[in-house]
Amino acid sequence: MKLISWNVNGLRACVQKGFLDYFAQADADVFCVQETKLQEGQIELTLPGYHQYWNYAQKKGYSGTAMFTKEKPLSVSMGMGIGEHDQEGRVITAEFPDFYVVTVYTPNSQDGLARLPYRMEWEDCFLAYLKGLEERKPVVFCGDLNVAHREIDLKNPKSNRKNAGFTDEEREKFTHLLEAGFIDTFRYFYPDLEQVYSWWSYRFRAREKNAGWRIDYFCVSQSLEDRLAGAAIHTEVMGSDHCPVELTLR
Repeated sequence: MKLISWNVNGLRACVQKGFLDYFAQADADVFCVQETKLQEGQIELTLPGYHQYWNYAQKKGYSGTAMFTKEKPLSVSMGMGIGEHDQEGRVITAEFPDFYVVTVYTPNSQDGLARLPYRMEWEDCFLAYLKGLEERKPVVFCGDLNVAHREIDLKNPKSNRKNAGFTDEEREKFTHLLEAGFIDTFRYFYPDLEQVYSWWSYRFRAREKNAGWRIDYFCVSQSLEDRLAGAAIHTEVMGSDHCPVELTLR
């Protein structure tokens, strides 16, 4: 089973930059996108053979997620069931026979860490949500988690130590998530691989210089470890300031 996750940073713009070509080529069983920046009715994608699920932010042109699946899920839900966290279209959960697939676009702590306190609340609620799902069946979750976990997960760790996405607080929340029973699948296969990133700033020719961050993930419940078959980060794919990440399950 092949799963893809991609922060498209505006799906309408990404469609103009080859999204549909990549989608067809990828031929994923589950394809998740974050930061669609859409409201209902603003795009019509023709994706033969796929079921489409969309979660829109109340604020126009902001956030938003989508999930496209070959197999029709047993059930699909939007958000975490927590009003204060469900206004921005950040979570979709699809239930399949063997596990749940969750796509998530974690809130950015923003310049000056203005949203870090909210982000900390979100992290606790999201982990509790995942553990609640796990009581019923294992979980695969993916998306832009807006954190580089370790120093090898970004080009310039020292100068970014107190910046959004690499604060001690954000990194500790991700460590806590792993300790709670989840596997960072890319690091499972490539524990020490350096200079492979999933996001680059549009400024300072960052992608050309590979001055990036690994902030897009696939994580799975530890009970799915024996089904892990491969993980990849498709740095060659353009169309967004992020690139797609992949998980293959047996």
